[in-house]
Order: sequence, then structure tokens, then C-alpha cells
Amino acid sequence: MPRQYLPPTALQTWADLNNIERNGVTVAPTPKGRGLGVLTTAEGLHNEAVLITVPLHLVLSLENVWIYAKSDQHLKQVLDSLGEYSQSARGAILIFLLMQITHSALAESERMGVSSALTEYVKFLPPVIPLPTFWSDEERALAAGTSLEAALESKLKSLDREFTNLHESTASIGWCRKYWWSTDTGILSFDDWKRVDAMYRSRALDLPGTGHAMVPYVDMANHASGEATTALYDTDPDGNAILILREGKTPQVGDEVSITYGDDKGACEMLFSYGFIEDTMTSARELFLELDIPDDDPLKLAKKAVSNSAPGFKLVSRDGSVGWEGAFVWLICINEEDGLDFRLLQTIDGEKELRVFWKDDEIQDMSNLRSLLEKERLWDVFHLRAVTTLQERVAQQLMALERSRASTDLFKAQADDSTSHYQGILMLRNLEEKLMMQAYEEFEEKVWFESGPPATRVANGFATGERAGSIRHCPGISCLRSSDLDRLEI
Repeated sequence: MPRQYLPPTALQTWADLNNIERNGVTVAPTPKGRGLGVLTTAEGLHNEAVLITVPLHLVLSLENVWIYAKSDQHLKQVLDSLGEYSQSARGAILIFLLMQITHSALAESERMGVSSALTEYVKFLPPVIPLPTFWSDEERALAAGTSLEAALESKLKSLDREFTNLHESTASIGWCRKYWWSTDTGILSFDDWKRVDAMYRSRALDLPGTGHAMVPYVDMANHASGEATTALYDTDPDGNAILILREGKTPQVGDEVSITYGDDKGACEMLFSYGFIEDTMTSARELFLELDIPDDDPLKLAKKAVSNSAPGFKLVSRDGSVGWEGAFVWLICINEEDGLDFRLLQTIDGEKELRVFWKDDEIQDMSNLRSLLEKERLWDVFHLRAVTTLQERVAQQLMALERSRASTDLFKAQADDSTSHYQGILMLRNLEEKLMMQAYEEFEEKVWFESGPPATRVANGFATGERAGSIRHCPGISCLRSSDLDRLEI
């Protein structure tokens, strides 16, 4: 739908009218060409000075959306129609943002909803938000082989489901039918839904005492990590959002005041949520790889039914080495002959419920599966199965990354780097390849160490003397079942 915009020069007037207090700072173009940012305008800022104070009623939070709905019947209609979805901060804020751009897009005589200070603030948000959800098909192809590929595909599917749910939930509301969904007079499109999602995702802060929220003016501050972060956001005793200078920081006039969007966030998450990767980032930090239960596993459906963790695992860079997290992996690596069992039990209300057991003891929390396996005599076997599974999956991802290299090089030759997302995705590809190569090598050392004895290597499908870490020769996770115990030197 058409959007209205206000020039950045009007932001100071808007802030004055809405009692946003600024202490020696302003929003202006940054000296490093990063668009708008918060810059200092006065000397002598130090000792945790409060730089910005945003009144509580301007903080766009779950609670405040519902407060606004008390005086806006159109907003309340939509929130109520969406039920549980609008009870989350993200759901409520997305609907609020959608209502603001709808209000501004309609002719004055037809406007739905109530105008507020936040209606005007949304007009300051940029027309272009460079997140991957807005990339062209050619640009999305550059993500092939990276963890962004699956994340982006999943996100677009999720946004489509949400948009469909919005349509189905509000189609019976007269004004929604007319101004959103009608083929003749409707102005709402899927791109509008992607846009409000991008507004929220790129600007939401986890505000202490409030939760996820958008904070006008403060959200103009750009990101910098580590010691380069000069300010922190917080909540004062009255519930106002504040921006505070970090202890020991003494910015000069014209310096940029930066916040951190999350020092621990991986390269993929930074590109996914904010559209950039920090130039100083030397590690992908973490990446998530999807993992499926093999089709020939007789317990595949039952395992999926009881699993409450993401179907995959996360590689995490820690102190120069690579660790991993993922309860789902352990569920893949054990089966009935090891002691895993599923039973269909009847509850007191007559319903039947699938329960999972380990050697006759019910597993109440699947996240505890690893701790149960660690107590077993065959823990080394289970651990080796997990490591070989991880290594095989990492190898697959590295091959996918290599296969897509030619198309990436072709895009580089044809695209204008200054206007494309090539540099960001190239950096992601390099950082993730580096992390996965290190992970593969470390897994290989673990497999070599744990399956070193000759009898173990033979049972595992390797010829005596062959390096056990070569995952291409491993028959998969079916290797090293407990029935092989007598042949293993453990």
C-alpha cells in the first residue's frame, strides 16, 4: 500500500512535541555513511549520563498496544480477531504498525483507526529495509549453501502463513474486507506484511522490565559490538525508556553513539535480522544446520512426535574451538535395540498419549536424554554415533556451499556491488565456511580418537589402518549399534 513519509529533518520537532528529552545528542547523518544515527552535540558527557529519555506511552510494547486499543475500536477489532497471536509482543506490534500505515494510506474521509504520535513516527521509518526477505530471486540464490538459505525459506513460509491467518481472521470485519482484501478497493499486500515484520525485526529491543519493544528515537542508534558500544538502553523507575552512556566512555562532539544489537549474535542472524554483518566480525560465531531422521528408521514418526527441540543442531565457536548444541541429535542416534521405547498410554480423561521410555523409565523431558545416555556403559558408542552424524551433515553443507560458488562468482561479475547485497552474503559464506571447516576437522579428530582401536574401526565399516574420520566411508548413523559391543574395544 502507499506509505507517507516525513523527512529526517522533522524528527527533532516531533521529538520536542512529544517530550523526548535529549542530553547532548541528536539524530543526524553519520560521518561513516551509515545513514542516520545518534550523534553527540555537546562536550563533557561521561559517568553514565542519561542521553535520551523516551516517555513510557511512546514505547511500542505489548502492554501499550493493548492500551492504545482501548481508545481505538478498529485496532481492537483486529487484535481480538487474531486471538492468541495478538497476545505476543511481536504479533501485537506488527498489527499496530499495519494499522498505522493503513491509516495514513487512506483518504482522510475514509481513515480507519486513531492517529497518535506513533502514527507520525512510523512515517520516519525508511522506505527500504535491506533485509533478506526483500531480496530478489537472484540475490536469494547467493545464500545457497549457507545457514541463511534454510532460515530465509522458513521465514517466508512463516510470513505467508501469518498473512493467510490475518486474511481469514479479519475477512468478516467490514472495513478490513473493504480496505484490505477487496479486489476492487483493497490496498493490503503480502509485501506490506513483510514490511511491518522488517520494521519490527530490525528495530525491536529487549527492553529491561518491558520485554521486546520498539523505542522511538533510541532505535535510530546504530550497532557496534564490544568496546565500540558507547551506550546501553534501559528503563528508569517511572517506566520510561532511557539511553545511558557506558561507564568510561567520553565521546567528543560529532561522535556517533552506538548500541549493541547483540554481541553474541552470529553472522547469519545479523544479516537475517538487520541486513548487514559488522566489518570487524572475524567468525560466524554460530550457525544452525537442519537435520532429519533417516527414512529407514522404524521409529521416525514416533521420535518426531515426542521431540520438543529444533530438528537440527547449532555449531558454536567457543574459545578457539567449535562446540555444538542440539538435543535432537541424541534422539537420532539411539533406537529400540539400545533401550528406547514408545508406548501409547491412556490418560485419566480417556485420551491416548504417546510416551517415550529409556530402559523402562519414562523420559519426562527430552532435553535430559543426553544426561541419561552419559550414565550408560555404551556412552562412548552413543557419543561416536552423534559425532559421525554431525560430521556427515557438516560435510553435506560444505559441499552445498561449494556447488553454489560458480553462481556466486557469476553474480559478482554482473552485479554492481554498491547496490547489491553481494558483500554481506559473501562475508557470510566465507565466515560460515571457515566455521564448518574447523568443525569438520575437530569432529574428525574425535572420531579418530574414539574409534582408534582396530576392532572398532572394522566394526565401524573402516579398513584397518584407514583414518576413521573420513565420513565418506562411514555407513551412517546405523554404525556402532549396541549389538556390536562384543567386537568393540571400549
